Amino acid sequence: MIASWYGITGFMLIIYLALDGRNFGAGILHWLVARTPEERRQVIAAIGPLWSWHEVWLVGFGGTLLAVFPKLLASAFAGYYLALFLILWCLILRGISLEVGGHINDRMWQAFWDFVFVLANALLAILFGAAAGNLARGVPLDSNGTFSMAFFTDFTPRGYVGLLDWYTVSVAIFAAVILAAHGATYLTLKTEGPVHDRSASYARVLWAAVAPLLLVISVESAVVRPDLLGDAIHHPCWWLGLLLVCAAAIVLVSGLATRREMRAFIGSNLLLAGLLATGAAAIFPVVLHSTLAPENSLTAYEVAAGPNSLAYAAIWWPISFALATAYFVFVSRQYAGKVSVKRDNQGFY
Repeated sequence: MIASWYGITGFMLIIYLALDGRNFGAGILHWLVARTPEERRQVIAAIGPLWSWHEVWLVGFGGTLLAVFPKLLASAFAGYYLALFLILWCLILRGISLEVGGHINDRMWQAFWDFVFVLANALLAILFGAAAGNLARGVPLDSNGTFSMAFFTDFTPRGYVGLLDWYTVSVAIFAAVILAAHGATYLTLKTEGPVHDRSASYARVLWAAVAPLLLVISVESAVVRPDLLGDAIHHPCWWLGLLLVCAAAIVLVSGLATRREMRAFIGSNLLLAGLLATGAAAIFPVVLHSTLAPENSLTAYEVAAGPNSLAYAAIWWPISFALATAYFVFVSRQYAGKVSVKRDNQGFY
């Protein structure tokens, strides 16, 4: 039961990162693929109608975490306090830039909010990447199950670590590159004209950069957490995730090579999901690894709620998930197809 809930919670986070990750990537490339006010409006229109809906999955992930793993939430939120507030501010600023950037027809006003939009999305990709690095590396968890972290300490991944060190920074860079590639693939699918052509070019370059970066952080992970691979190979889900990564890479490369935009986008989503799934399976059952002493680490079984709470969650979660999925399908169909400034069918965000 605990392993199932771990998988469900991870599944919701994967959905959020795949959906909103494409927005992060599009935002990072905003100034590169769009060079005129009209083209920038086209990029905004490609993500504008759906950006707030994607955050529902993040809220759902947090709600599920609270119901199923309350002790993990209590420990992690206290320890990641600074990082969480940075993420919240970036989400807020991104939303403001999307909503008010086009309200005044003044280039200085619009240029300022374009800058905020690019910066917020770049920081979100970096922060989520650093968070993934922290989960893989571990945190300075004491014997009481609590921890706190500064931005950085001595920049090493052992002992009293900070949010940033050479390992978490490298994972953050990888996250920014792969999400930028994901965003470029999405813009190729959703736009036309010069924005489409530039997005397709950036997608090919960025995905080519993802492969060596993935190899680098895989080697670094083996150095920082030598136990991960040994534990991972005994998890069937890790092998399934690895199989998904391989299949997704084939689909993605095939789509890019043959210029089949939907195939490439499907491969992009599946590749992100596969990488996240293999990572989640590799660290299970440890959800917070202690860099101070292995015996201080917290497992999913230790931080899980009681049987009654899990039973109630099993009742309301399928209903909520069905409603969320149905509305997501409805909204996605309403805004299907490519966006065009000439048609002006997506609104001025």
